[in-house]
Order: sequence, then structure tokens, then C-alpha cells
Amino acid sequence: MNQLQSMRVFVKVADLGSFVGAAGALDLSTAVVTRHVADLEARLGTRLLNRTTRRLSLTESGRTYLERVRHILDDLEGVEQMVVARNHEPVGTLRIVAPVVFGLHSLAPVVQSYAARYPDVMPDVTLADRHVDLVEEGFDVGILVARHMRSASIVTRRLTTGSMTVCATPAYLAQHGMPTRPEHLLKHPCLSRPSEQGGEERVFSGPDGEVRVRPVNAIAANNTEMLRQFALLGMGVAILPSYLIRRDLASGRLVPLLNDYRLPQIEITIAYPSRLHLPAKVRTFIDHLVEHFQRAGEPARDARIVAAAKPVADALAGTDDPAVPALSREVVRRLPKASRTRIVESSQV
Repeated sequence: MNQLQSMRVFVKVADLGSFVGAAGALDLSTAVVTRHVADLEARLGTRLLNRTTRRLSLTESGRTYLERVRHILDDLEGVEQMVVARNHEPVGTLRIVAPVVFGLHSLAPVVQSYAARYPDVMPDVTLADRHVDLVEEGFDVGILVARHMRSASIVTRRLTTGSMTVCATPAYLAQHGMPTRPEHLLKHPCLSRPSEQGGEERVFSGPDGEVRVRPVNAIAANNTEMLRQFALLGMGVAILPSYLIRRDLASGRLVPLLNDYRLPQIEITIAYPSRLHLPAKVRTFIDHLVEHFQRAGEPARDARIVAAAKPVADALAGTDDPAVPALSREVVRRLPKASRTRIVESSQV
């Protein structure tokens, strides 16, 4: 029989001084209660209770055993209550793993608002651009961009989608010209991740259907923030996540290219070890993530920012003069002040 249950039965018999009373209190038969106590005595090799027709009494061994067992059961109940509380109330350390650039540019505000909402949870964030085994490495929640995670047992939930944007600086375009079709990228130095991480072939969807090109990398880097820095230095045409360059597009530091073409979207997914007995800290963080990105409407905002920057690209594409001084004044007038400044500066390069 179950030793822990036998210990509970013994304590109840000792407290009530009766097998019948303990049976009623525990909703067991008297025979089962008697068997539990007999099994304990057989396991210990000693008598715990003196039995007479009128009453029960503890032996010396029984008194010692009762005292220790009562402490054990009290400690066990306390542990169970603590675990149950942790499963129902957000508390403890929450281990999160996410890709480096996404974490730096999109995750920090979510973690900050979550920590303010649930002060008893301590977020522990790891940023890694490698394949992660969520279960083996002990993470509670992972964020996947393009499936950088390994484990057959994880559960995934779609968070949002991101878009990829082909872009360059106004100064670079003023000097080297504006690519207007994917094939034109073959004539430009491109800034991209190494082929084993991002793939060399790019598949565009456009007015004439699917277009496949293999741009030639001028510089490769395994970190998209580094590629962004190269792009801002005017070193070539970059293909970057829109969430990374949103402010650069809005300010005019970078200009979106090939606006009639689209690259496949990036799936951004939440992953966690199991749906079974999900701790409150994990459940609430997942809900908080989803709520944040639904409220932010990131894909739609990306599209609005690209659309806002499109007049810069249209103006650059519409002139044959690489110095760009003949940009449409009406187009430039509609741009944000920072964007107009960038165009003026680039026209003087």
C-alpha cells in the first residue's frame, strides 16, 4: 500500500483514538484503515498502537513515530501549497530566450511592462542567434524567428509576422542609382547574412509573378544589427527586417526599395515546453506578449512606415540625375523634416 497514505491514516487514527473514527473522517472502510496501520507496523518491524477492546493507545515507538511523521506531513503540505500557489499566481524566475536583434528592438518594452504588472516574477532574458533546445536548456518561454529552436516536445503559438525590406541610404542611391526590379540587385553590392543562415536566393512576388535572384554579397555578417550599421554607412543595398529599420525608414536615413515587390514574411512564434500544468508565470507572460503585439499592430505599422517613406524612393527613381538636385519639390515638401534633410545632404555627395 501507499506508504504516504498509510502515514496519514496512522496520524488520523492516533488523533481520534479510533479506527472507526479515522475511517469515517477519511471516507475509507475500517478494514482499509486497519490494513494501512498494519502495513506500517510490518514495514517498521514494531508495534505503533496498543489495541484493546475499549481503546487504542500509542506505544513509545508510536509516540516517537507520530511526532516525526506529523512534521513530515506538515512540511509536505506546505510544499504542495507553495507549488500550487506558483502554478496559480505569477511568481519566481521566468527564463526567456529570443533572437538578439528581435530581443533588443522589440522585446524590451514587453518585458518592462510585464515586470511592472507582475512584480513577483523576475524575468531572466537570454539573447541568442543559434538553435536552442528549450527543454534541455531550461527555458520557460522562447521566441522564434524563422524557427531557430529545437525540441520535439515544445508547443508553439503564432505571435506576429514581420516583413523584409530592401533598403539603402539616399547618398548611396544618389551615387549608384536606384534598383527598380529584383534583377537590378545583381548590379549592386548587397549586405546580407551568410548563405548558411539566410540563404543566397531571394524570392520576390511582384506584378509579373515570382522573381528569383541571387544577389552578390559585398559584406556578410551573422547579425542583422551589424548589417544595418553597414547599410547606414552607405556600403550597399541591404535586406533587413522592417522592425529593425522602422525608425530609419521614418526618418529618411534609409529608403525602401522595390516597393512593387514583396519578400516572404517572417513568422514570429512563441514556444514553451508543454500545455500541461502551465505555470502562471508562463501563462501570463504568453498572454502579455500576444496582447502587446496585437495592440502594437506591428505588420500594419511596418506597411504604413514603408508607405510614408515611399515618396523618397519614387523621387529618386524618377530622376536620371545621380546628384538628385532635381527631386520634385512637391514630393520633398511632403516628407518629414529629417527626411528632407537627408535628401538635401545626399544630393550634395
